[in-house]
Amino acid sequence: MSKNKMNGRKDERARLWTFVVYPESTPENWREIMDELHIQWIESPLHEFDTNADGEVKKSHIHVVITFVGNKSFEQVEEITKSLNAPIPQKVASLTGVVRYMAHMDNPEKHQYNPKDIKGHGGIDVAKLLKPTSASRYECIREMMAYIRTNGITEISDLLDYAGQERMDDWFILLCDNSAYIIGEYIKSCRHKKGG
Repeated sequence: MSKNKMNGRKDERARLWTFVVYPESTPENWREIMDELHIQWIESPLHEFDTNADGEVKKSHIHVVITFVGNKSFEQVEEITKSLNAPIPQKVASLTGVVRYMAHMDNPEKHQYNPKDIKGHGGIDVAKLLKPTSASRYECIREMMAYIRTNGITEISDLLDYAGQERMDDWFILLCDNSAYIIGEYIKSCRHKKGG
């Protein structure tokens, strides 16, 4: 049994941590400082339109999440935030959840930032973390079916061309990863229905 558990205290170490960077008070080369740690980390777009409950605009800031191979203590991570003049770090329960928060994807009442502006460093795959949920995947498939009907699409290549140009973040990914079969069958069925 670990020493912390024996003392009745919960473990204060974690692999995932987040903190906020305020551009006006952090060193200009803060990204280089982070990159020199040779860890995987993610930065949000600049949050310059967030507001308090009373409607007052918050100070512009960037959310950062860092991921380690092994657990790190609060004190170890605080050394990093202190070097950036950033507020204290907080443990992260869900990497996907915090990355989605960086664009307010699950908070429609907040200003919506572009998920394309979330940047991964150290080889972390942000696109993998932002993959559509089952519910949003089915909604996208429904949207594609409506687009096919409305626009008389008769070949999947036409839909792929459109998705690659106009819907790169959702339709194109789904068609490439796992939805091309059902959509191809839908297009074929629509084509046969018109011809028969």
